[in-house]
Amino acid sequence: MFKRFVLKKLQKYTRQYFVAHPEVKLIAVVGSVGKTSTKRALADLLVQRYRVRMQEGNHNSEVSVPMAILGLELPPKLHSIRQWFTVFRAAHRRIKLPADVDVIIQELGTDHPGDIAAFGAYLVPDISLVTAVTPEHMEFFNSIEAVAEEEMSIAQFSRAVLINRDDVEGRFAAYETNPNFSTYGTTGAAEYRFEQQAFTMEQGYVGNIIAAGAAPFPATIKVVGEHSLRPVMGAVAASLLFGLSPNDVADGLARIKPVPGRMNLLRGIDNTKIIDDTYNSSPAAAAAAIQALYSFDDVPQRILVLGDMRELGSSSQQEHEKLGAMCDPNLLAWVVLVGPDCTKYLAPIARGRGCQVHIAPDAIRAGEFVRSVTIEGAAILVKGSQNTIFLEECVKILCDMTEDVELVRQSASWMKVKEEHFSRYADPK
Repeated sequence: MFKRFVLKKLQKYTRQYFVAHPEVKLIAVVGSVGKTSTKRALADLLVQRYRVRMQEGNHNSEVSVPMAILGLELPPKLHSIRQWFTVFRAAHRRIKLPADVDVIIQELGTDHPGDIAAFGAYLVPDISLVTAVTPEHMEFFNSIEAVAEEEMSIAQFSRAVLINRDDVEGRFAAYETNPNFSTYGTTGAAEYRFEQQAFTMEQGYVGNIIAAGAAPFPATIKVVGEHSLRPVMGAVAASLLFGLSPNDVADGLARIKPVPGRMNLLRGIDNTKIIDDTYNSSPAAAAAAIQALYSFDDVPQRILVLGDMRELGSSSQQEHEKLGAMCDPNLLAWVVLVGPDCTKYLAPIARGRGCQVHIAPDAIRAGEFVRSVTIEGAAILVKGSQNTIFLEECVKILCDMTEDVELVRQSASWMKVKEEHFSRYADPK
């Protein structure tokens, strides 16, 4: 009852905020993967012209969303009535004061069917971006169609919608109920798209941006992997709709860099190249990351480090086996795996294809093994989920930590969780 009371109050204050400040625009970002990268890229572009509120982290749950939109912090004690009333007073002041932002960029997440639609009780985004429809929380969504219906339900209460044409299949158009929509991506079918001309690891992708109603213009996007271009193109499309000029967009793209733990190219020991993609893992993102590793054609060795993809429910076996089928012995020196599902489902398929496979009990032991077999100049992809996997600790072993390296989940609270986790695998004395 108390949580429901708090939620209703926060929703009420959020509605009142937009009534009091109709000039403030709201951009919502939903999708199975790519939300945070899209959100960050969009903020980097829009900040050139607008005051932007975009909170770091995944503030996308039913309570944290209104708090993030209002620019307020969650109270230290979530069950303290006194502290929540302090939050309510701060929300009331935020409504009465002049707006301190022009644009709010908000990520909206879902764990169960109906979560996205619930945000429509108090939000009307000016633009919503649908980044992807791929398997997620499949223990609750029993089919990919259910995922599509959930993510696309944002269209029912948005003024305009942008859809990633690469990662949202055309057959899901039946769930698009808003006639005011456009598409973005790298495919030629997208209305806002990037046409690649060249790629180098130092410079990134060079090419042209094709935008609806505008002349093509040149741009350089410093990311790794074609799938990393898609969040950027979502940001480009929304920015152009918000009135940024092509010159603004091209200049703003220079600000964009990968989010920590998301296809972040790092310098490793012995001149190796580490692709740090350890924030999370899903079938589509993992497959795209592997293809990005294969695109490194000027390296003497490629090593793939994979951790379990979580929250897949009954589809876990099938999805891990698909990744095993992508493991090519002609392109990979080693496939290093962490987690029971990788061990049970992925490893046999990869071995059957002729790959050298090593099963590591944890991320630290995975890093130690990779160090032992790596040759100078190798390219190493490290891709995994968070809870019980924590492959960022593998990256820590492989990276040249004399540089300013930013990894995921390095806060004191996370390190305490990981210390307890890895203690289970410590060698007995």
